[in-house]
Amino acid sequence: MTGKDKLDLTFDLLIKGGRVVDPSRDLEGARDIGVRNGRIAAVGADLGAARARHVIDAAGCLVLPGIVDLHAHVYPYGSAIGLPADELVPQSCTTTAVSAGDAGANNFAGFRRLAIAQSRTRLFAFVHIANHGLSGFPVPEMVNIDHADVEVAARAVVENRDVAIGIKVRQTRNIVGAHGLEPLRRAIAAAELAAGGARVMCHIGDVPSTLAELLDLMRPGDIVTHAYSGAGNNIVKDGRVLDAARAAQARGVIIDVGHGAGSFDYTVIEAALAQGLPPTTISSDIHAFSSSAPGRPFMPWVMSKFLNLGFSLSEVVAMSTVVPARIIDRVDKLGTLQEGAPADVAILRLVEEEVRFVDTRGNTRQGSRYLAPVQTIRAGIPFGGPHLVPFAMS
Repeated sequence: MTGKDKLDLTFDLLIKGGRVVDPSRDLEGARDIGVRNGRIAAVGADLGAARARHVIDAAGCLVLPGIVDLHAHVYPYGSAIGLPADELVPQSCTTTAVSAGDAGANNFAGFRRLAIAQSRTRLFAFVHIANHGLSGFPVPEMVNIDHADVEVAARAVVENRDVAIGIKVRQTRNIVGAHGLEPLRRAIAAAELAAGGARVMCHIGDVPSTLAELLDLMRPGDIVTHAYSGAGNNIVKDGRVLDAARAAQARGVIIDVGHGAGSFDYTVIEAALAQGLPPTTISSDIHAFSSSAPGRPFMPWVMSKFLNLGFSLSEVVAMSTVVPARIIDRVDKLGTLQEGAPADVAILRLVEEEVRFVDTRGNTRQGSRYLAPVQTIRAGIPFGGPHLVPFAMS
């Protein structure tokens, strides 16, 4: 036993010397983060490296709450486009991810047992209104409306309330066929039947009928994802933000980015921001296709785009941590670095240099800074070490 082992150690892990950014309490400045038993034990100016079993030197880095991705595809082997969440961590710094409809009622048990139970990344999900989720991709899941069984979808949410946030639906012409807005209506009906605050996440793009009609159906707390898509029937028409989009945001509909491989258009987001329609949440829509797309929709890179669109660092961090964590609303103090919070931490470097960004329609923009992943800690255990003993702490 070493001399250090004999000490009455205060911390299992100490993250030392970083610039902490925690929008949940308007904190931005040099702080150490002490971790014990998988939770934040202390945040202070100098917590003393000698009393920590392991120390991570974060000098020159940003120390953020673990990133929370509200729209991802993280059901490998069950969804045709799903990826292993833990495999994404070195590029994403994401400690919590929400599966955006990978599984429907018929295969949600598989997602729970094969993805959630095996993942170090904390996972939640929207149950797809189609009972088979995205397992049949690229075959559109809503061409046969019989797959959208309201009662079965609602039951899946109720039976998995701890991890199921609500119902996902994809509302684009090539997916819904001749059924118009009926899949969305069924998704809303399933969420209402499930009750308990179940939300609907609605994917938009080339929407059947009009986008205004779709937005008018959305309830407070529901989520419009791919909000700044340029795929047709956009929230900006003839250079002007739709009145229905303003009204939706005003009544509490959540405006989510959902960047992906085809759903982020600089010409749409710039017009929307100029006219006062910012996002509520930043999300990646990371999946097997988008992960290698030119737009690079890993969370730090998408966050970097918003830094260069004029948002402050604190605003970008909030939209990627505490705000989506509150929408999930399953874990106390998730998305924060407050004492007692889960010790989920993202360490990144803010690189100040000229950088070129591309959207999903080939438009490019020059920027002056970007976020580069350095290390990620989940429940007090860093991905890639140093490792605690026993490793099974959670």
